[in-house]
Amino acid sequence: MVFFNDVVALGQGVLAQVSDVCGTDSNFVCEWVSERTDNDLVPVLAAWLVDRPLRILFILVVAWLVVRVLRKIVGKFAAEVAERSVKPRSDSSESNSLIRTVGRFAELDARNARAKQRAVTLGASLESLVSIVVWTTATFMIFAELGVSLGPLIASAGIAGIALGFGAQSMVKDFLAGIFVITEDQYGVGDIIDVAFTTGVVEEVGFRTTLIRDFKGVLWTVPNGEIQRVGNYSQVWSRFVFDIGVSYDTDIDHASTVLKETLDLIWKEGRPEATITEPPEVLGVEELSSSSVVIRAQITTEPSEQFKTARIVRAAVKKAFDAEGIEIPFDQQVVWLQDGRSGSD
Repeated sequence: MVFFNDVVALGQGVLAQVSDVCGTDSNFVCEWVSERTDNDLVPVLAAWLVDRPLRILFILVVAWLVVRVLRKIVGKFAAEVAERSVKPRSDSSESNSLIRTVGRFAELDARNARAKQRAVTLGASLESLVSIVVWTTATFMIFAELGVSLGPLIASAGIAGIALGFGAQSMVKDFLAGIFVITEDQYGVGDIIDVAFTTGVVEEVGFRTTLIRDFKGVLWTVPNGEIQRVGNYSQVWSRFVFDIGVSYDTDIDHASTVLKETLDLIWKEGRPEATITEPPEVLGVEELSSSSVVIRAQITTEPSEQFKTARIVRAAVKKAFDAEGIEIPFDQQVVWLQDGRSGSD
């Protein structure tokens, strides 16, 4: 029992000596050196030259590994998000199957390229964000190892963040809106979109702004946060509604038949400049106007091709109607001129 008490007393004395040399926050290196030397300076130097560098190196290695792992996870996530919309559209056509099949493959290739572009853009942004968060945390941990008080530093960073948030609200709004635009594939480069105040072709999609070239050649730089609504003419497929008026004495059934045959002929020809992807539909009489009976048809095309196809369809229908003697009326006005002179001699 006396021997046990002596051992305990000796251990307490060693611990007290180590605590005096290494302090209350002692580490393994300082304790190990302190137990084997009588010099008070050597354990402290050993702790600074061996233990702290090892801890800092360990933090850096772990941070590097975490960044690598998170970047791979983010890359896979971005690729999955981008590829969600890459699905071939069902083809309801029966004739011209070779042209339709080639068109489907071309559409799928284009959408794959677009998905790849979205994945690269989204992945680069998220990977940068992950790197900033991880390395900032590692820097704070290294400062703690060096004995720097993190309280004032974190408080200063919080105040600076609040000030920056108030001063850059619109920038943060634009950035967040840009992330959703790319993630949800609201529009992409080459799409024709309507953003309320302008309509044109998207030339560049960034996380803060979108560049749109309108049909007059003007390049618009639009902050993403200012876009309240978007009408996309180029998502997966496009369609244009074709209205044509005929005179009231025209046989409506005959005019509808000629219109249907003309549209089907353009579709079956498979012209590269008139990319109709489905059988055109003649919907029937849409309106009885003051001077004509309006017949409506709708034509489905490849993305962004509805405008070129519409020009070809209008020209072909005009020629077909002229050949069949179907009158396309136009507004006319009859002006009566009355002589204001008196009828007496």
